[in-house]
Amino acid sequence: MSKQSYAAALVDALHDAMRSDPRVSIIGGYVLGLGPQRTLTDRLKQDFPDRVFDPPTSEAGNAAVGVGASMAGMRPFVDLGTASFSYLAWSQLTNEAAVAHYMTNGRLTAPVTFHMLHGVRGGGAAQHSQSPHAMLWNAPGLEIVAPSTAADAYGLIRTALASPNPTMLVSHAKLLGIETEVSEKKSAIPFGVADIKRRGRDVTVVATSLMVPYCLTAAEALAKDGIEVELVDPRTLVPLDEKTIIESVSRTGRLVVVDECPLRGGIASEIAATVAERGFKHLKAPIVRVTRPDTPVPFSLPLENFVTPDPEKIAAAVRGALKAG
Repeated sequence: MSKQSYAAALVDALHDAMRSDPRVSIIGGYVLGLGPQRTLTDRLKQDFPDRVFDPPTSEAGNAAVGVGASMAGMRPFVDLGTASFSYLAWSQLTNEAAVAHYMTNGRLTAPVTFHMLHGVRGGGAAQHSQSPHAMLWNAPGLEIVAPSTAADAYGLIRTALASPNPTMLVSHAKLLGIETEVSEKKSAIPFGVADIKRRGRDVTVVATSLMVPYCLTAAEALAKDGIEVELVDPRTLVPLDEKTIIESVSRTGRLVVVDECPLRGGIASEIAATVAERGFKHLKAPIVRVTRPDTPVPFSLPLENFVTPDPEKIAAAVRGALKAG
């Protein structure tokens, strides 16, 4: 096993998909943001100059082009840049791509993959730090994937670009440079299949995106005190692998859900509600949610850290769940 960064795996997935399928194209010039990882996309432009488009910044316009191209038979990958600006393309995401198949009685599909960089990134403040993907759960017809490792990023992107449905790929800005293990032979990963990143007997922790490595750090610290965490990474939010989550809770009897979306109406709330409805009999203690509070992200780094989940807050939540029952 070798190691690869999330950003490099994303580019590899795009490159391999473009090499194997001439319908795949890229719309948008900030696939990896404005950090040093952006140079990784140079080989995409070199190898596929006629299929990498860097148009003027217009989230709504670029998303609309992607939706139209997908309806015409193409497989576009539309980069929306910072997730906070995806709101400008909300109509194209939720009222066009997500419902195209339904509104045309199955005559048209919109197999477009959208990409956005979400999350607190260090001084991004309220307008460059949002995680709005929980809102997209209210857009039936849209698949949502949130990888946490290089291998998952590669596999889920390959599946997204081959899917007949529109997909939102959610990448955390801080994940781009993190290296994780990848096999020499990378392959597509089916949607709706969670991955148990760590086995444990005491508490089930369900985490998404950047919160997965944070939870692994917390789990290692807790293990020194004899507390064994089972960490479940859904990988795809739509479809959600409810079965794996509930089976894990049936073994541990406790659930902590960790996500960077705000608390109210967030990812953690929906997963908690699902387990409360379908797995209540397994619970020994109340479900605990670890999220950002319902407040804009401050520009100040100390305040930003204060409102963001981290390994210490996650470990404290796990200890609280154990004390509760």
